[in-house]
Amino acid sequence: MDPFYDVTAAIALAMGAAWASGINLYAAILVLGLLGMTGNMVLPENLQVLTHPLVLGAAGIMYVVEFFADKIPGVDTGWDTLHTFIRIPAGAVLAAGAMGDVNPAIAVAAGILGGGLAAGSHALKAGTRVLINTSPEPVTNWTASVTEDVAVVGGLWIALHYPWLFIALIVLFVLLLIWVLPKLWRSIKKIAGFIKRLFRYEKTENEPAMTPECRPVETVPKDPPRLTE
Repeated sequence: MDPFYDVTAAIALAMGAAWASGINLYAAILVLGLLGMTGNMVLPENLQVLTHPLVLGAAGIMYVVEFFADKIPGVDTGWDTLHTFIRIPAGAVLAAGAMGDVNPAIAVAAGILGGGLAAGSHALKAGTRVLINTSPEPVTNWTASVTEDVAVVGGLWIALHYPWLFIALIVLFVLLLIWVLPKLWRSIKKIAGFIKRLFRYEKTENEPAMTPECRPVETVPKDPPRLTE
């Protein structure tokens, strides 16, 4: 096997595992673990643990839980918030392990980059879900969830079979993050401000104004705040 191809394949696997972990960690573990267990791919030694039945069973249970939680508006955002502390570290560990038996400095560097990539894909997913949840119907949540699962499986398949293509796609993904994350953040701040004004409006409506003699007076109701485009 060409050593240069081996290095490229290891980088693609590391970045693929990290990227997929930021979207759906349990699906990523299941895909890699099942491929390794069935002999369809040879996992690096440090990732062989993913083929263990206990690991696959735990990942399978959590995938089922996430499958349903990810499709309920509001619950999906809470789930994503909780998994900020799970997906990113796991992505770093998987990226470091995917490099195999190499210089520890290379493994640490892969872990740092993998953690950053997992954070990016996680932020894009979580931020997009916040915006989707402003829509009252659940179809967009289901569509987004299924699309994410398909993207994880398809992305890992590309990483394993076409490493150079996947690396190119990851570069494009990072450029997309640089462009879209500030826009997502501004939109989320706008939604948070709207919710804050809404609660402030309801509080004002429920608390009548007081005269100097401490007697309530009638207040003219104000129009409720509107979420501007």
